Amino acid sequence: MLKLERRFEFKGQPIAWDVIGEGEPLVLLHGTPFSSQVWRRIAPLLASKWRVYYFDLLGYGQSEKRAGQDVSLAVQNEVFTALVNEWELSEPAVLAHDFGGATALRAYYLNRLRYSKLTLIDPVALAPWGSPFVQHIRNHETAFANVPDYMHDALLRVYLQGAAFKDLNEEAFLIYLEPWQGNIGKPAFYRQIAQMDESYTEEISGSYQPMECPVQILWGEEDKWIPVSQGKRLTERLSGERLTIVSGSGHLMQEDRPEAIVAAMMSDTK
Repeated sequence: MLKLERRFEFKGQPIAWDVIGEGEPLVLLHGTPFSSQVWRRIAPLLASKWRVYYFDLLGYGQSEKRAGQDVSLAVQNEVFTALVNEWELSEPAVLAHDFGGATALRAYYLNRLRYSKLTLIDPVALAPWGSPFVQHIRNHETAFANVPDYMHDALLRVYLQGAAFKDLNEEAFLIYLEPWQGNIGKPAFYRQIAQMDESYTEEISGSYQPMECPVQILWGEEDKWIPVSQGKRLTERLSGERLTIVSGSGHLMQEDRPEAIVAAMMSDTK
């Protein structure tokens, strides 16, 4: 497990974060419904080359969760930008997955953050996105937030497994389940889904073009949440030819093929 012993106050809301390693800065951005623990096996290896910063998005993991909270993509790029400024980083490298990818892209286009390089893993970046499960929860958030705990845990297990190509082990399930359990975690899970909106990617997708830094994109060949065709479209817009399709991986590459992520980061010399 990664330690998150430091806190940053974003508009009165604690953001859990930490840092390991030495070298040039690298920031890790997780997606939904995960936390920075998706990097638990990857960050220590990357720390041999970089000073690795990681944090839990607002409303996720160990960061603040509360009723009425805005945890949408509209706020996550603001949190990310505030953290980069707090850390006094100038053009860090960024490794981002899923909603973390959308966060990094929104911070680039809307907040004018700049990166030394950007690596995206199955990012949420182009419409359409959002499964039928997500759409149903958006229409019935209150009903789902009040289901018995055993039903909630069963739904969440099925949802999590849908992100992976390989069977998740019990250790992974427990790590990803824990932040979404209990009187605070359970409603927070449905809150973040209810606030998913394609308008947050449509707001920037018209601006996609080759970026001012090297961009590489990794995509799970077996991704059932966002198909490889979306990765090809995004690559054409952002980086030309730097798309790596990873066999034996679904959307959750950190569990299916973590070695592919490490290899891509270590071999990329740009």
